[in-house]
Amino acid sequence: MAALPEIKFTSKGPRVTRIGLGGEGVLRTYGRDAEAGEVIREALKQGITYFDTAPAYSGSQAYLGSIWSEEPETRARVFHTSKSAQRNFDGAMQDLEQTLRILHSSTLDLWQIHDVRTLADVRRIEAPDGALNAFVQAREQGRVKHIGVSGHHDPGVLKICVQNWPLDSVLLPANPAEVHLGGFLDDVAGRAREKDMAVIGMKCLGGGHYVKPQRGATAEKLLNYALHSGVDLIIVGCSSPEEVRALVGAAQGEPLDERERSELEGLFLPGVRQFAYYRGKF
Repeated sequence: MAALPEIKFTSKGPRVTRIGLGGEGVLRTYGRDAEAGEVIREALKQGITYFDTAPAYSGSQAYLGSIWSEEPETRARVFHTSKSAQRNFDGAMQDLEQTLRILHSSTLDLWQIHDVRTLADVRRIEAPDGALNAFVQAREQGRVKHIGVSGHHDPGVLKICVQNWPLDSVLLPANPAEVHLGGFLDDVAGRAREKDMAVIGMKCLGGGHYVKPQRGATAEKLLNYALHSGVDLIIVGCSSPEEVRALVGAAQGEPLDERERSELEGLFLPGVRQFAYYRGKF
């Protein structure tokens, strides 16, 4: 099995695989322990070292935690992230306590301020009793190694977070619709790179809605496109071991040529706003 491509998580961080298992797919469920376990174990078998989750993703944290509780040595070898959508200090700290307990972990490799959408969110988070101070304190105390922000609603709002907050990473959409709309992959990612932040891509398959093989939009092509859209790595939720292997295949494949990239982008131009369903502002 060919090794997966890796990249440093910021210039001073550890090396991680350029693909990560996201907390969506079968992991964003309850009561499907066996299926979720198969997906997690396939990701480990394939050499994926980046695992993403969040309290908002149903039983995702518990599925992962059940594996790590049985194999703490495996947990020690992976780069593990989670998030908090709480906007105040106390709520964020409570999320962190619960996340660490559920994941059977003493630390997180990355903790992210989840789904920042509006200027009101920004003001609340950066208030004296806001969540940002909880994130900074947790990093200073060593309970988390890196802190980041995620957003897909408004690139202008996310750019403010990247510019003004002491962050290590940003999680943003990476798919052909974003080339037409602009904002995330150019402005936000560009500013993040100036600050030596890791740039992580999401919404690569649009929850599966983008996959239209009969029109040339295969999952492999879309994932390959996202990987070469100027991000350091992408996270993708999977619902079966086969989907994990498809993600791995995309990471190991050669980049799409200019014609293939242009053809994919052309498929997204009509109805581009519908493809960017996750946005609240264009």
